Amino acid sequence: MATKLYVGNLSFQTQEQDLKDLFSTHGEVVSCNIISDRDTGRSRGFGFVEMADADAARNAENALNGHDLDGRQLKVNEAKPRTDERRGPRRY
Repeated sequence: MATKLYVGNLSFQTQEQDLKDLFSTHGEVVSCNIISDRDTGRSRGFGFVEMADADAARNAENALNGHDLDGRQLKVNEAKPRTDERRGPRRY
């Protein structure tokens, strides 16, 4: 079963392919997504990498947390499920 990892403290120059290449050294990458600001399209400095299995995700997390990429030390940990509480109140 796939495991999703949160990757924070990304440089604004980091591209999704850069993340995919880095994480693929630790196992199969199912998907890679850098979150961008909806108004400006600029990176928000974090993203998500989905690994094919939990062991690969754990290995990548242990190896890459604190790793230097594009001059920034990555923060890598297992992603928490998104809940409505984290999104804030709904606005109609």
